[in-house]
Amino acid sequence: MSTAPTMSQKSSSGAPDRPHGGGGRAWTVTALLVVFMMVNFADKSVLGLAADEIRADLHLSATQFGLANSAFFLLFSLSAVVVGLVADRVSPRLLLLAMAVLWSVAQAPAAFGGGLAVLITSRVVLGAAEGPAFPVAQQATLAWFPNHRRNLPGALITLGVTLGVIVSAPGLSWVIQHHGWRAALWVLAGAGLVWALAWKAFGADGRHGAGAGQTRAIPGDGAPTAVPSAVPYRRIFATRTWIGATLAYFTSYWSVALMLVWLPSYLRNALGHPAHTAALLVVVPWAIGAVALLAQAGITGRLMRRGVSSRRARGWVGGWLLAVGAACLLAQTLVDGSDGKTVLVALGFGLGGSYATVAATTVAEIAPAGRSGGSLGAMNAVVTAAGLAAPAVVGALVDAQGNNGYHLAVTFSGVLLVIGAAASFLLIDPARDIVRLSR
Repeated sequence: MSTAPTMSQKSSSGAPDRPHGGGGRAWTVTALLVVFMMVNFADKSVLGLAADEIRADLHLSATQFGLANSAFFLLFSLSAVVVGLVADRVSPRLLLLAMAVLWSVAQAPAAFGGGLAVLITSRVVLGAAEGPAFPVAQQATLAWFPNHRRNLPGALITLGVTLGVIVSAPGLSWVIQHHGWRAALWVLAGAGLVWALAWKAFGADGRHGAGAGQTRAIPGDGAPTAVPSAVPYRRIFATRTWIGATLAYFTSYWSVALMLVWLPSYLRNALGHPAHTAALLVVVPWAIGAVALLAQAGITGRLMRRGVSSRRARGWVGGWLLAVGAACLLAQTLVDGSDGKTVLVALGFGLGGSYATVAATTVAEIAPAGRSGGSLGAMNAVVTAAGLAAPAVVGALVDAQGNNGYHLAVTFSGVLLVIGAAASFLLIDPARDIVRLSR
């Protein structure tokens, strides 16, 4: 499938857009948004890193701790949809700035003190502020690049997710062990404010809409087609591509949620690793995910430059990531010993949790400029429902089954990834759905 510019657009300043995209300003904005996602996922991971300390301090069962983490996602999905729709009409630059400031403010109540109620309230507010982060950051980044150049910047934004945990986990673990878990919240609040100042100084909106200024060749006759900007959202959501990308991403995000909330405890309690070892091991699946993201972006970009369809370049490549991740998670049931299980779980979660870029760039490809924010936001809302369910489900399993509950949770994640891989292979076909949406 090929893309070609058919019209020039104008930026908010009135300057005509260039067809190739990129440039120094584009990469500066991309770098800032990578850091934005790093702060975002450091915020998400801190309770998991401090799980045992928080449970001991607040006298929480595993179920209660799981519910406190699930509370983070209570308004997460709703805000992703609402702000995603707003992002089609309001400057993403302003929305991102507001989000970063709110993150810092939301950390303060639990950082000051209080019990379970304060912690839950703080996490609900933080979740509402962070819900739209990924889709708006993707939209803001992809708006600087035409479709055929989006795989790398899209992957870099997702890489910010993994880097956020890789970079922050050792430092936050040290703060938690030496100064308490509330001190870690103050560190994160400060990081959010520093990013907001940098974004205010250097952030900017891009010139490329997700589907604007581009045509696609209709399979068979090569004639160009474009999705009308006024196509109803319900038609986009009814496409097999949107459904397939969303379902596959949901199963991937389930693994991400378990890594964020329960992986440190799993390593310490179920696999018997000491606390300082677990603090280092917890970054391994995220590091594997970072390599997988960059590899996927490189493979996908090369395939698309050679004219391979997005169905194969995105859907099939993403499907293999989930399939191999599933195989590793299911194989850990056949292995005895903590070392073997640790390796397989790290590979399974690392590969299985690396689908976000595939999902975002695939949906951005079929959505026209005026519908990209809402389409990505709605996908994110469905997907992050996994974050609402997974922590609570695993907490209940641990209370009911003890350490065996952790192993059951890993196996269930493998089963979900099998379903996600099938959806990616069988349902995603942007070229087909672009033609249907254009009619």
